[in-house]
Amino acid sequence: MKITRVETFLVPPRWLFCRVETDEGVTGWGEPVVEGRAELVRTAVDVLAEYLLGQDPLRIQDHWQVLTKGGFYRGGPVLSSAVAGLDQALWDIAGKTYGAPVHALLGGPVRDRVRVYAWVGGDEPAELTDQIGEQVEAGFTAVKMNGAGRVGPAATMAETAAVVARVAAARDVLGPDRDVAVDFHGRFTAANARRVLNELAPLHPLFVEEPVLPEQSHLLAGLVGASPVPLATGERLYSRAEFLAPLTAGIAVAQPDLSHAGGISEVHRIASLAETYGAHLAPHCPLGPIALAASLQVAFATPNFLIQEQSRGIHYNKDADLLSYVVDPEPFRFVDGHASRGTAPGLGVSVDEAAVRAADRAGHAWRNPVWRHPDGSFAEW
Repeated sequence: MKITRVETFLVPPRWLFCRVETDEGVTGWGEPVVEGRAELVRTAVDVLAEYLLGQDPLRIQDHWQVLTKGGFYRGGPVLSSAVAGLDQALWDIAGKTYGAPVHALLGGPVRDRVRVYAWVGGDEPAELTDQIGEQVEAGFTAVKMNGAGRVGPAATMAETAAVVARVAAARDVLGPDRDVAVDFHGRFTAANARRVLNELAPLHPLFVEEPVLPEQSHLLAGLVGASPVPLATGERLYSRAEFLAPLTAGIAVAQPDLSHAGGISEVHRIASLAETYGAHLAPHCPLGPIALAASLQVAFATPNFLIQEQSRGIHYNKDADLLSYVVDPEPFRFVDGHASRGTAPGLGVSVDEAAVRAADRAGHAWRNPVWRHPDGSFAEW
């Protein structure tokens, strides 16, 4: 079997899909994207496809080595995300070829269902109680929310109090038997994070995500030592090597993204690395159905998995949603806040190719907002 064609599709709201075709009629799908830079990743996929054409798609690990290390200059979000989507597609082809779901090829399932959470509150959290109530009514046992919008370098008492008040409002709706995760989104300085983490502790967050920017991983050990709340990070880390420092610092939860951190192959290895540090896996995935399908396959085969992010109803999904490009929504039917383990081969998702091709004709040019502080200086989004 040989790879004969690699195609990419720029589809709303902000996603990029890829399709890998073989001469035996087996095709695989992946989701290689950097949100806000999808066009750059598309070009990177086209360049990497030059190597893949004519190759045996089942040599996944060898292809991963060449795609990530075959160029003298390595790494970074664009290249790693391009590899990630292609890797997903190759695993999809392998599963379809062998007639097995990817989790079976990764060593078999360790669980029958995967806990998932829902997003509430948007970029600048508001109207939380109604949104959380809707998710509880839908059966979810956990939600995630941003802790704040833009935050000054030295947060005022009012800003700090507002973060705590929002989480307290969430806890009031959720009660003691459900969970709330709080995303700091890299918007907090280490000093701001240290102050707020102590005040959040009585509200028992499942974890606090990205307490500082990823380039400040050297500060995580101090925060871990001072924080009574479990800390999580990883959506902007792209390899095992980049996860080593946060894990050594003592983070409780690793959050690689299957569409950014080298795909199924690398995230499966990151999960094993995290396990040696007593950390759990909670893959980042505010993206589309292929990325989520890949994440779920890893989750079913990962002993130290914790919880899975998913994008149904997320505030970014204005022109399309999680189910817009799939034939069968069953893999993404969540019961009591969980996704059930399927037996369909490959990634287990049937992509609506006609809908994808039609959407690509319109495309998108999604960009994340650029925020500024009241004095006009740049603010982290």
